[in-house]
Amino acid sequence: QVQLVESGGGLVQPGGSLRLSCAASGSGFRINAMGWYRQTPGKQRELVATITTGGDKNYADSVKVRFTISIDNSKKTVYLQMDRLKPEDTAVYYCNTNYYSDRARRNFEVWGQGTLVTVSS
Repeated sequence: QVQLVESGGGLVQPGGSLRLSCAASGSGFRINAMGWYRQTPGKQRELVATITTGGDKNYADSVKVRFTISIDNSKKTVYLQMDRLKPEDTAVYYCNTNYYSDRARRNFEVWGQGTLVTVSS
């Protein structure tokens, strides 16, 4: 079973930067794509950015020029570099991966537990 471990959240002032990391662990699987989503109270979880193992990226319009997603395939780890943070970026950020199970011979999706990012002065 694949598990995701997130790190890097915290409190930052507006205009500051944070870097989130998410590592996938387990055995007998191959990552198809990884990504980040975020959620605030009372709202649906929304896409922030995704990346495939081939390097294809997708960003929400609200973060496109400020956030950068990257992946280290050898470490099965995805990163989200967040620059020029705004108070409206405050949310719980969730890591997600779509992976192929060699044993089950199909794709699965799994979520991390979330990490809180607070942008406030």
